[in-house]
Amino acid sequence: MKATIYHNPACSTSRKALGILRERGIEPEIIEYLKSPPNRKTLLGLLKDMGLTPRDILRKSGTPYAELGLDDTTLSDKALLDAIEAHPILIQRPIVVSPMGTRLCRPLERLHEILPA
Repeated sequence: MKATIYHNPACSTSRKALGILRERGIEPEIIEYLKSPPNRKTLLGLLKDMGLTPRDILRKSGTPYAELGLDDTTLSDKALLDAIEAHPILIQRPIVVSPMGTRLCRPLERLHEILPA
């Protein structure tokens, strides 16, 4: 089975997700999204596949979330996507793509929704 993980090696949840994939015999394509952030088209595709909005994937702690005023609920999806593109650290992780779907694997148990039993 093929899979892709948008990964941050400094994140314990992301490392655990990668470990689960490997335990299942899956060697995923690893995209370190801080080094190679997804472009807007890719990000929009991931959001659509997950059924989420840009606000749903915003990471608040350890990011410029507060200083950018991203808690303002009147900000448009376009404004949020602009912020995410400028600061990929705002992306909640890990995001895993498999033939069975795409999930923001937070909590980690969501990963099992897109892996074979």
